Amino acid sequence: MKHLIHFALALFGVGSCLSSGMPAQTTAAASAPITLEDAIARARSADTAYAAAQAAAGIAQAQKGIARSALLPGLTYHNQFLYTQGQSSDSTQSASAVRFVANNAVHEYISQGSATQTIGGASITAYRKAKADYAAAHALLEVARRGLVAATIGNYYGMLAAQAKVVVAQRALAEAERFRTVTQQRERGGEAAHADAVRADLQVQQRQRDLNDAVLAADKARLDLGALLFPDPSTPYQLAANLDALPSLPTQIEVEAAAKANNPDLRAALEQLRSANLDVAASRFGYTPDLVLNVTYGIDAPQFAVHGPGGVRNLGYSASATLDIPLWDWLATHQRVRQSQARQAQARVDLTVTQRRLLASLHELYDEAAVSQKQLALLDESVATATETLRLTNLRYTAGEGTVLEIVDAQSSLVLAESGRTDGLVRYHTALANLQTLTGKMP
Repeated sequence: MKHLIHFALALFGVGSCLSSGMPAQTTAAASAPITLEDAIARARSADTAYAAAQAAAGIAQAQKGIARSALLPGLTYHNQFLYTQGQSSDSTQSASAVRFVANNAVHEYISQGSATQTIGGASITAYRKAKADYAAAHALLEVARRGLVAATIGNYYGMLAAQAKVVVAQRALAEAERFRTVTQQRERGGEAAHADAVRADLQVQQRQRDLNDAVLAADKARLDLGALLFPDPSTPYQLAANLDALPSLPTQIEVEAAAKANNPDLRAALEQLRSANLDVAASRFGYTPDLVLNVTYGIDAPQFAVHGPGGVRNLGYSASATLDIPLWDWLATHQRVRQSQARQAQARVDLTVTQRRLLASLHELYDEAAVSQKQLALLDESVATATETLRLTNLRYTAGEGTVLEIVDAQSSLVLAESGRTDGLVRYHTALANLQTLTGKMP
């Protein structure tokens, strides 16, 4: 039994020396204590949902750059040599003596810089849609970040709670052992029945099992949090936060104002609807023509030179303007419009649902945090009352006025009260973290 207690003390660095009843020295930490902010920063590299949201935001940013480049003139430097079979073996024949009328001479050299600009509503709308998609992806990245923060906070304080419950179990075991010693002494003095000693021994066994379970739960909590923080989840670490340090709860008016201004789910839904609207507009531009402008400067001559025979200047330019009017595409544009309108309708539904969920979640999470905060005061009173009850019951039993069942009941009540208070602290921290996912005021 003592070996298990010492193992728990060495594992968590908290507790008390049960054999002497004096506080134990905290074990040396393997590394610097990890603050909540450090834990969140470490968890970002280990969460797949956050990594996927980061990748999606990066892809959307790149797509926005691609769409913007489509609005700018394209520049190319084109070089080509053409050889065409002539009508005779005379290499100095005129340009008209070639076998293929599309070519200009037997030897033709092309070296030209070309600028092309396409002007159309589809490309402009596509860029605006890409900007909306990027804004939506960025908002979804913030959703993933806040979800990661809330999950990390839950694991972080869950670890602290598990450690605290180990201390409670250790203290309960020490109290049970102390009471067993008192009962055995009274039995030897003829002041207590043997049944009291048996009952006290059973109580020690029960507290030992409780400690075993508490150590196991703490070990699981440590590994769960370690999986977020380190490549090796079994890496030893210590936490720097205090479970009893409670952040203040803002007023409901402040929470509602912050949620309306900073909620990423709502922002993502709005941007997705804007993207769907622009997608409809881009699809409809399939009915309209695009204007393509081209300017070319360079040489296209039988000689690869600035000047040809007789001082003729080969350098020159050409320009063209093309307007293609769509007439019939077998209803492909019509189907694309219908397709984008279906996505638009879905985006409108998503926005409406998001707004409703935001209002419902806002009230639910705030009520949860407010009730958790009120419950903590009652839990503190329960711990104080249970502690005093156990003290008085011990005095009554020592004086021969109480029974062993009263002692056992008082011990169990104190354990339940202390464990309940620990759960209440975690409940408040978790409720506040979930509420902050709506307001954006997170670590």
